Amino acid sequence: MATNKKKIFVTESMSQPGRALLKERDDIELVEFPNMISASDFEAMLKAQAPVHGVALGGTRFGEPELEASMDMKVVTRIGVGFDAVDVPALSRRKVPLMVAGTANSPSVAEQALFMMLTLAKRATEMHSCVKDGKWAARLGMLPYDLFGKTVLIIGFGRIGTRTAKRCLAMEMNVLIYDPYKSAAEIKQAGCEPVGDLDAALPRADFVSIHCPKTPETVGMFDAARLARMKPSAYLINTARGGIVVEAALHDALVAGKIAGAGLDVFEQEPPPKGHQLFALPNVIMAPHVAGVTREAVDRMSEQTARNILSALDGEPIRQNVINQDVLG
Repeated sequence: MATNKKKIFVTESMSQPGRALLKERDDIELVEFPNMISASDFEAMLKAQAPVHGVALGGTRFGEPELEASMDMKVVTRIGVGFDAVDVPALSRRKVPLMVAGTANSPSVAEQALFMMLTLAKRATEMHSCVKDGKWAARLGMLPYDLFGKTVLIIGFGRIGTRTAKRCLAMEMNVLIYDPYKSAAEIKQAGCEPVGDLDAALPRADFVSIHCPKTPETVGMFDAARLARMKPSAYLINTARGGIVVEAALHDALVAGKIAGAGLDVFEQEPPPKGHQLFALPNVIMAPHVAGVTREAVDRMSEQTARNILSALDGEPIRQNVINQDVLG
């Protein structure tokens, strides 16, 4: 191997379209690592392969120890858009850009949010059981609901929240947006209503869909007090990150009938422990953190991740996909 080759670590979930873009370059060597690798094994692998110049992460944590082990890291990327497992300040101190996959998976997450709203409102699991279990006569005692005319409160108006809003508008819903970092004019331009006070908006919503990043500001955002402000007939959807919703408080609210149901793609602990208290509730639907991991989205994210890596190695990182903009010249 020529000494001037750049060594790039890619997680095993990176799909072929992304790998193909990287393999087209004769100055790059790919090294695969497991999605579920332990922190100690990952650090040891980086040390053994050093210098390592780039990494495409799944859910693996990355921070100061990994940077040290890599010896010459030029770019850290995520095959996705969330980055709560990455120590961004550590990267910034070393002028290493953290890059995400932009809009590659946002249509998929928006679809999952709408799917969960529809599944809950249309009582899909109950209707399925009604037919399968021979309880046809009971069907009129479990009437479903329309999304038409209902009010949805979307938390976060970024790549995913904007797409979720479009889909809700297509269902002829009234769309409220809570995002303190977006202008009221931008929200109104999209046909939605901006709300500046989350607590005041919650009693108006029939559905609440969370699309904000997990930050110190948003951890525990939906605690017992916030859930108590929701309508007893309202549904909560979280396709963002675990920890934004306090699961113990959600369980208590659901059991007490303070809200009607919930759809969760993400959990405080992933995977959640066996026998988790939410598992037994009939008004909760769940998915294993795959809202943004459709067949199409994986290809889109992998291709974008490869382009991100190449742009950084070539000295011109795609600016809109860089999280720590302070590292850019």
